[in-house]
Amino acid sequence: MIRSRTIIAIPPGETIREQLEIRKMTQKEFAVRIDMSEKHISQLINGEVRLMPEVARRLEDIFGISATFWNNLEAYYQERVIQAQEENDMDTDIELARKVPYAEIVKLGWVAATRNAVERVKNLRRYFEVARLKVLKKLGMPRVAYRKLSKNNNDDFDYVLATWVQKARLLSRDIEVSPINFQKLSSYIPKIRQLTTEAPEIFCPKLESMLAECGIAIVFLAHLKGSFLHGASFIDGKKIIIGLTVRGSYADKFWFSFFHELGHILNGHITKPEGLTDEDEKNADKFARDVLIPPEEYERFIADNDFSLDTVKNFADKIGIDAGIIVGRLQKDAKINFNQLNELKQSYQLQ
Repeated sequence: MIRSRTIIAIPPGETIREQLEIRKMTQKEFAVRIDMSEKHISQLINGEVRLMPEVARRLEDIFGISATFWNNLEAYYQERVIQAQEENDMDTDIELARKVPYAEIVKLGWVAATRNAVERVKNLRRYFEVARLKVLKKLGMPRVAYRKLSKNNNDDFDYVLATWVQKARLLSRDIEVSPINFQKLSSYIPKIRQLTTEAPEIFCPKLESMLAECGIAIVFLAHLKGSFLHGASFIDGKKIIIGLTVRGSYADKFWFSFFHELGHILNGHITKPEGLTDEDEKNADKFARDVLIPPEEYERFIADNDFSLDTVKNFADKIGIDAGIIVGRLQKDAKINFNQLNELKQSYQLQ
């Protein structure tokens, strides 16, 4: 017998049990009469095995009740089992759907708007490409290397991150890339770094093209509240996906996040079976920091302790990088206040 909130599925075995009680017949005797094992009869009565057409014919001979009746009883039971399971699964998924920022992704156009809990679940199942949301945890996610401001999710499965990663997967699906080539990626870093001085409409297609040659699909996504996510990288099939969000919309954060993800990729962090460590994050941060602003150049620059607007612009021109990136580094290193030189920072709109 299987139950759900509104359904009870009663197996044909209950009717068999009633017929045995009417006839004062034990299961052992019945097993002999129907010429089947006691174990199978026990399983049949308890609904653990299906009532097959052959058994229905034998029941007709024993009880005088048509085989059609028994076959229909089994078909009805199986239908009720499915209904009960679906209702139980839906109830479970309705609870899980609350962990997904549904209202936010509606605004982003990722799923359709609805106030109906069942419709939300159905929309999310299609979005995640799963029959049941409960399998997401079992399915897991690819080994995702990502940069975020803090760890704020105490759940053992991050549904907000899963939502973001799925969108990255969907957006990257139509992006054609060459086989993964780390050597070519390393050789392209100086050219990619030069793009920091360009506007998004110029650097985006160039960046996408160079990365595609290295087996990488880059996609730009909106930030999801509560994720504190800047970017992520992971392997999906035969390609690497880099997903970036412009948290705060500033160029310095965008490029730092981008090179942070390149650090994860080139250091092999996205293939680590045990996941990322704090040391991996520090190494990816160092990679991004040193690629954007060479350490020796930076040390000579800050030694003069002159952080005027013109000095910062001249230094940025000298090392061939966007001036806002210099400002962001100086602010982070407490060389200037966070309200200083912000006029040099560019704001990107990539969605």
